[in-house]
Amino acid sequence: MTNQDFVEIIVKEIGELAEVSGKILSNFPDKRIFAFYGPLGVGKTMFIQEICRVLGVRDSVLSPSFAILNEYQTKRGEPLYHFDFYRIRKPEEALDIGFEEYLDSGCYCFIEWPEMVEELLPGDAVRVTISGETERKIQF
Repeated sequence: MTNQDFVEIIVKEIGELAEVSGKILSNFPDKRIFAFYGPLGVGKTMFIQEICRVLGVRDSVLSPSFAILNEYQTKRGEPLYHFDFYRIRKPEEALDIGFEEYLDSGCYCFIEWPEMVEELLPGDAVRVTISGETERKIQF
């Protein structure tokens, strides 16, 4: 599989997220910016939690809905940034917290509600779309 391939996976049970998380990380080994699209309650945070687990994050991974940004450490001791832009009104608010510096850090950046900052995302960010109600369709 090359990085240009489009992947679509149907997830029927939460336990399958570990395998999907491994696939997305192995398909994009050099990528660090992942944007997660999908409606409220579709499981963006749950998927990010599983990816963080695969990366060896030991802390509880929670949605940064109110804080906008949570920072964690991977098993290698590298910082990992988890953004939730649901509550911002304009991209300038992301700039106010230094969003561009985080994107340029070379560290993993997982972004929920990237629609709010689309114009700030690099063109090579990995875009992950999650949809569905009983089964989840994950596309990247």
